[in-house]
Amino acid sequence: MFIDGKGGVVGAKIYELLSQRDDLEFLIIDPDKRRDVEERKKFLNAADLVLLCLPEDIARETIPLVENPNTRILDTSPAHRTEPGWVYGFAELLPGQRQRIRFSKRVSNPGCHASGFLSTVAPLVKLGILPPDYPVSCFSITGYSGGGKEMIAEFQNPDRDPALACPSLYSLGLRHNHLNEMQHIAGLTAPPVFTPILSDMYSGMSTSVPLQNRLLQGHPTAEDVCEMLASYYEGQTLVSVAPFGSQGPRLNSGAFAGSSRLEITVCGHEEQTLLTARFDNLGKGVAAAAIQNLNLMLGFDETAGIPL
Repeated sequence: MFIDGKGGVVGAKIYELLSQRDDLEFLIIDPDKRRDVEERKKFLNAADLVLLCLPEDIARETIPLVENPNTRILDTSPAHRTEPGWVYGFAELLPGQRQRIRFSKRVSNPGCHASGFLSTVAPLVKLGILPPDYPVSCFSITGYSGGGKEMIAEFQNPDRDPALACPSLYSLGLRHNHLNEMQHIAGLTAPPVFTPILSDMYSGMSTSVPLQNRLLQGHPTAEDVCEMLASYYEGQTLVSVAPFGSQGPRLNSGAFAGSSRLEITVCGHEEQTLLTARFDNLGKGVAAAAIQNLNLMLGFDETAGIPL
Protein backbone atom coordinates (compact mmCIF):
# COMPACT_ATOMS: atom_id res chain seq x y z
CA MET A 1 0.00 0.00 0.00
CA PHE A 2 1.01 3.62 -0.47
CA ILE A 3 0.24 6.56 1.84
CA ASP A 4 0.26 9.77 -0.17
CA GLY A 5 0.80 12.57 2.33
CA LYS A 6 2.16 10.71 5.35
CA GLY A 7 4.16 13.78 6.37
CA GLY A 8 1.08 15.61 7.67
CA VAL A 9 -0.54 15.20 11.09
CA VAL A 10 -3.20 12.77 9.83
CA GLY A 11 -0.86 10.77 7.60
CA ALA A 12 1.78 10.53 10.31
CA LYS A 13 -0.74 9.29 12.89
CA ILE A 14 -2.08 6.62 10.55
CA TYR A 15 1.41 5.52 9.48
CA GLU A 16 2.51 5.33 13.12
CA LEU A 17 -0.23 2.77 13.80
CA LEU A 18 0.03 0.86 10.53
CA SER A 19 3.84 0.58 10.57
CA GLN A 20 3.63 -1.66 13.65
CA ARG A 21 1.90 -4.36 11.60
CA ASP A 22 3.56 -7.18 9.68
CA ASP A 23 0.62 -7.91 7.36
CA LEU A 24 1.09 -4.78 5.22
CA GLU A 25 3.82 -3.91 2.73
CA PHE A 26 4.43 -0.18 2.26
CA LEU A 27 5.65 1.59 -0.84
CA ILE A 28 7.79 4.50 0.42
CA ILE A 29 8.44 7.44 -1.86
CA ASP A 30 11.71 9.39 -1.64
CA PRO A 31 10.89 12.43 0.58
CA ASP A 32 12.59 14.70 -1.96
CA LYS A 33 10.17 13.49 -4.66
CA ARG A 34 6.90 13.53 -2.71
CA ARG A 35 5.75 16.59 -4.71
CA ASP A 36 6.93 15.14 -8.03
CA VAL A 37 3.71 14.28 -9.91
CA GLU A 38 5.27 11.64 -12.15
CA GLU A 39 7.00 9.93 -9.24
CA ARG A 40 3.79 9.94 -7.19
CA LYS A 41 1.92 8.55 -10.19
CA LYS A 42 4.24 5.52 -10.27
CA PHE A 43 3.54 4.75 -6.63
CA LEU A 44 -0.19 5.40 -6.94
CA ASN A 45 -0.51 2.86 -9.73
CA ALA A 46 1.80 0.26 -8.18
CA ALA A 47 -0.19 -0.06 -4.95
CA ASP A 48 -3.11 -2.38 -4.19
CA LEU A 49 -4.52 0.32 -1.93
CA VAL A 50 -3.73 4.03 -1.79
CA LEU A 51 -4.43 6.07 1.32
CA LEU A 52 -4.73 9.78 0.54
CA CYS A 53 -3.84 12.12 3.42
CA LEU A 54 -3.80 15.28 1.33
CA PRO A 55 -5.51 18.69 1.26
CA GLU A 56 -8.89 18.62 -0.49
CA ASP A 57 -7.78 20.27 -3.74
CA ILE A 58 -4.72 18.05 -4.12
CA ALA A 59 -6.79 14.95 -3.38
CA ARG A 60 -9.13 15.87 -6.24
CA GLU A 61 -6.18 16.38 -8.57
CA THR A 62 -4.70 13.04 -7.55
CA ILE A 63 -7.58 10.77 -8.58
CA PRO A 64 -7.03 11.14 -12.37
CA LEU A 65 -3.42 10.04 -11.83
CA VAL A 66 -4.65 6.57 -10.81
CA GLU A 67 -4.97 4.60 -14.05
CA ASN A 68 -4.58 1.09 -12.64
CA PRO A 69 -8.12 -0.38 -12.45
CA ASN A 70 -7.06 -2.60 -9.56
CA THR A 71 -5.85 0.21 -7.32
CA ARG A 72 -8.32 0.95 -4.53
CA ILE A 73 -8.41 4.38 -2.87
CA LEU A 74 -9.23 5.53 0.64
CA ASP A 75 -9.38 9.34 0.85
CA THR A 76 -9.20 11.10 4.24
CA SER A 77 -9.91 14.57 2.79
CA PRO A 78 -13.38 16.16 2.34
CA ALA A 79 -13.04 15.94 -1.46
CA HIS A 80 -15.20 12.89 -2.18
CA ARG A 81 -17.47 12.37 0.83
CA THR A 82 -20.68 12.95 -1.10
CA GLU A 83 -19.40 12.23 -4.61
CA PRO A 84 -21.19 9.61 -6.75
CA GLY A 85 -19.21 6.40 -6.96
CA TRP A 86 -17.64 6.86 -3.53
CA VAL A 87 -18.73 5.01 -0.38
CA TYR A 88 -18.89 6.88 2.92
CA GLY A 89 -16.50 5.19 5.36
CA PHE A 90 -18.53 4.95 8.56
CA ALA A 91 -19.10 1.20 8.92
CA GLU A 92 -21.51 1.30 11.85
CA LEU A 93 -23.68 4.13 10.57
CA LEU A 94 -26.25 2.60 8.22
CA PRO A 95 -27.43 -0.93 7.40
CA GLY A 96 -25.17 -2.49 4.78
CA GLN A 97 -22.51 0.24 5.07
CA ARG A 98 -19.86 -2.20 6.26
CA GLN A 99 -20.41 -4.38 3.17
CA ARG A 100 -20.40 -1.37 0.85
CA ILE A 101 -17.00 -0.36 2.23
CA ARG A 102 -15.67 -3.90 1.95
CA PHE A 103 -16.35 -4.18 -1.78
CA SER A 104 -15.84 -0.59 -2.94
CA LYS A 105 -12.81 0.67 -4.87
CA ARG A 106 -13.37 4.25 -3.70
CA VAL A 107 -14.00 4.99 -0.01
CA SER A 108 -14.07 8.43 1.62
CA ASN A 109 -13.17 8.73 5.30
CA PRO A 110 -15.64 10.85 7.34
CA GLY A 111 -14.83 14.25 8.79
CA CYS A 112 -14.29 14.33 12.55
CA HIS A 113 -17.15 16.73 13.43
CA ALA A 114 -19.36 14.93 10.94
CA SER A 115 -18.64 11.57 12.59
CA GLY A 116 -19.95 12.81 15.92
CA PHE A 117 -22.98 14.49 14.37
CA LEU A 118 -23.94 11.58 12.13
CA SER A 119 -23.49 8.97 14.85
CA THR A 120 -26.55 10.37 16.63
CA VAL A 121 -28.60 12.08 13.92
CA ALA A 122 -28.41 9.60 11.01
CA PRO A 123 -29.86 6.63 12.98
CA LEU A 124 -32.78 8.71 14.25
CA VAL A 125 -33.59 9.87 10.72
CA LYS A 126 -33.25 6.28 9.48
CA LEU A 127 -35.60 5.04 12.23
CA GLY A 128 -38.19 7.69 11.34
CA ILE A 129 -37.89 9.43 14.74
CA LEU A 130 -36.19 12.62 13.56
CA PRO A 131 -38.05 14.23 10.63
CA PRO A 132 -35.75 15.09 7.68
CA ASP A 133 -36.96 18.69 7.82
CA TYR A 134 -36.24 19.09 11.55
CA PRO A 135 -34.33 22.39 12.19
CA VAL A 136 -31.21 20.69 13.51
CA SER A 137 -28.47 22.56 15.35
CA CYS A 138 -25.15 21.24 16.57
CA PHE A 139 -22.14 22.42 18.57
CA SER A 140 -18.87 20.52 18.61
CA ILE A 141 -15.83 21.03 20.87
CA THR A 142 -12.54 19.84 19.41
CA GLY A 143 -8.88 19.57 20.27
CA TYR A 144 -6.42 21.77 18.38
CA SER A 145 -4.58 18.88 16.67
CA GLY A 146 -7.30 18.89 14.02
CA GLY A 147 -5.91 22.21 12.79
CA GLY A 148 -2.64 20.66 11.61
CA LYS A 149 1.01 21.41 12.30
CA GLU A 150 0.71 25.21 12.34
CA MET A 151 -2.12 25.22 14.87
CA ILE A 152 -0.35 22.65 17.05
CA ALA A 153 2.76 24.85 17.06
CA GLU A 154 0.64 27.91 17.89
CA PHE A 155 -1.00 26.24 20.91
CA GLN A 156 2.22 24.62 22.17
CA ASN A 157 4.32 27.80 21.86
CA PRO A 158 5.46 28.85 25.38
CA ASP A 159 4.90 32.48 24.39
CA ARG A 160 1.47 31.92 22.92
CA ASP A 161 -1.45 34.34 23.17
CA PRO A 162 -3.11 33.84 26.61
CA ALA A 163 -6.51 33.97 24.86
CA LEU A 164 -5.85 30.46 23.50
CA ALA A 165 -6.63 29.09 26.97
CA CYS A 166 -10.29 29.97 26.42
CA PRO A 167 -12.59 27.99 24.09
CA SER A 168 -13.13 29.79 20.77
CA LEU A 169 -16.00 29.56 18.32
CA TYR A 170 -14.89 29.43 14.70
CA SER A 171 -16.26 28.98 11.17
CA LEU A 172 -18.54 31.90 12.04
CA GLY A 173 -19.84 32.22 8.49
CA LEU A 174 -21.74 28.97 9.16
CA ARG A 175 -20.26 27.26 6.07
CA HIS A 176 -17.97 24.65 7.62
CA ASN A 177 -16.68 22.13 5.09
CA HIS A 178 -18.29 19.19 6.94
CA LEU A 179 -21.81 20.56 6.45
CA ASN A 180 -22.41 18.92 3.08
CA GLU A 181 -21.72 15.41 4.37
CA MET A 182 -23.59 16.10 7.62
CA GLN A 183 -26.74 16.96 5.67
CA HIS A 184 -26.37 14.47 2.83
CA ILE A 185 -25.41 11.36 4.81
CA ALA A 186 -27.97 12.06 7.56
CA GLY A 187 -30.75 12.51 4.99
CA LEU A 188 -31.73 16.02 6.11
CA THR A 189 -33.49 18.45 3.78
CA ALA A 190 -31.33 21.37 5.01
CA PRO A 191 -27.89 21.64 6.61
CA PRO A 192 -27.74 21.98 10.40
CA VAL A 193 -26.77 25.23 12.09
CA PHE A 194 -23.30 24.09 13.11
CA THR A 195 -20.97 25.75 15.64
CA PRO A 196 -17.49 24.23 16.00
CA ILE A 197 -15.55 25.24 19.12
CA LEU A 198 -11.77 25.07 19.46
CA SER A 199 -10.50 24.02 22.91
CA ASP A 200 -7.11 24.11 24.59
CA MET A 201 -6.59 20.34 24.46
CA TYR A 202 -4.45 18.42 22.01
CA SER A 203 -7.10 15.89 21.05
CA GLY A 204 -10.60 14.86 22.05
CA MET A 205 -14.00 15.91 20.83
CA SER A 206 -17.60 16.20 21.98
CA THR A 207 -20.29 16.79 19.37
CA SER A 208 -23.74 17.67 20.70
CA VAL A 209 -27.20 17.95 19.15
CA PRO A 210 -30.13 19.35 21.21
CA LEU A 211 -33.65 18.21 20.33
CA GLN A 212 -37.20 19.31 21.17
CA ASN A 213 -39.05 16.04 21.79
CA ARG A 214 -42.43 17.44 20.76
CA LEU A 215 -41.08 17.74 17.22
CA LEU A 216 -39.98 14.09 17.10
CA GLN A 217 -42.16 11.31 15.74
CA GLY A 218 -44.13 9.75 18.62
CA HIS A 219 -42.83 12.35 21.13
CA PRO A 220 -40.28 10.03 22.79
CA THR A 221 -38.56 10.90 26.05
CA ALA A 222 -34.78 11.30 26.26
CA GLU A 223 -34.61 7.84 27.84
CA ASP A 224 -36.59 6.40 24.92
CA VAL A 225 -34.10 7.94 22.48
CA CYS A 226 -31.22 6.48 24.46
CA GLU A 227 -32.75 3.00 24.24
CA MET A 228 -33.28 3.37 20.49
CA LEU A 229 -29.66 4.32 19.89
CA ALA A 230 -28.39 1.60 22.23
CA SER A 231 -30.35 -0.98 20.25
CA TYR A 232 -29.15 0.48 16.94
CA TYR A 233 -25.47 0.15 17.90
CA GLU A 234 -25.75 -3.09 19.87
CA GLY A 235 -22.77 -5.37 19.29
CA GLN A 236 -20.51 -2.70 17.75
CA THR A 237 -16.90 -2.59 18.95
CA LEU A 238 -15.95 1.03 18.29
CA VAL A 239 -19.33 2.76 18.80
CA SER A 240 -21.37 2.41 21.99
CA VAL A 241 -24.15 4.16 23.93
CA ALA A 242 -23.78 4.93 27.64
CA PRO A 243 -26.65 3.81 29.91
CA PHE A 244 -29.19 6.58 30.44
CA GLY A 245 -28.43 8.67 33.53
CA SER A 246 -24.91 7.27 33.98
CA GLN A 247 -23.03 10.42 32.95
CA GLY A 248 -22.78 12.28 36.27
CA PRO A 249 -22.99 16.09 36.59
CA ARG A 250 -20.55 16.89 33.76
CA LEU A 251 -19.40 15.53 30.41
CA ASN A 252 -15.67 15.98 29.82
CA SER A 253 -15.00 16.75 26.15
CA GLY A 254 -11.53 15.19 26.35
CA ALA A 255 -12.55 11.98 28.10
CA PHE A 256 -11.87 9.86 25.00
CA ALA A 257 -8.60 11.51 23.97
CA GLY A 258 -6.22 8.76 22.93
CA SER A 259 -9.07 6.32 22.41
CA SER A 260 -10.23 4.65 19.20
CA ARG A 261 -13.83 4.46 20.42
CA LEU A 262 -16.84 6.75 20.12
CA GLU A 263 -19.37 6.84 22.95
CA ILE A 264 -22.81 8.42 22.74
CA THR A 265 -24.43 9.91 25.84
CA VAL A 266 -28.11 10.87 25.88
CA CYS A 267 -29.28 13.38 28.50
CA GLY A 268 -32.57 15.14 29.11
CA HIS A 269 -36.16 14.47 30.12
CA GLU A 270 -39.66 14.15 28.66
CA GLU A 271 -39.55 17.40 26.68
CA GLN A 272 -35.90 17.87 25.63
CA THR A 273 -33.00 15.63 24.64
CA LEU A 274 -29.27 16.29 24.33
CA LEU A 275 -27.27 13.87 22.19
CA THR A 276 -23.48 13.94 22.66
CA ALA A 277 -20.84 11.85 20.91
CA ARG A 278 -17.40 11.84 22.54
CA PHE A 279 -14.31 10.52 20.80
CA ASP A 280 -10.79 11.48 19.72
CA ASN A 281 -10.64 13.75 16.68
CA LEU A 282 -7.49 11.86 15.61
CA GLY A 283 -8.93 8.47 16.66
CA LYS A 284 -12.40 7.46 15.54
CA GLY A 285 -12.48 10.96 14.07
CA VAL A 286 -9.69 10.17 11.57
CA ALA A 287 -7.00 7.52 12.13
CA ALA A 288 -9.00 4.70 13.74
CA ALA A 289 -11.77 5.22 11.18
CA ALA A 290 -9.24 5.09 8.32
CA ILE A 291 -7.62 1.91 9.62
CA GLN A 292 -11.04 0.33 10.15
CA ASN A 293 -11.95 1.15 6.53
CA LEU A 294 -8.59 -0.09 5.27
CA ASN A 295 -9.06 -3.38 7.14
CA LEU A 296 -12.49 -3.87 5.62
CA MET A 297 -11.25 -3.08 2.11
CA LEU A 298 -8.33 -5.52 2.40
CA GLY A 299 -10.28 -8.30 4.08
CA PHE A 300 -8.55 -8.10 7.48
CA ASP A 301 -10.23 -8.23 10.86
CA GLU A 302 -12.03 -4.91 11.21
CA THR A 303 -10.15 -3.77 14.32
CA ALA A 304 -6.69 -5.09 13.38
CA GLY A 305 -4.03 -2.58 14.38
CA ILE A 306 -6.52 -0.32 16.18
CA PRO A 307 -5.66 0.27 19.86
CA LEU A 308 -8.72 -0.80 21.84
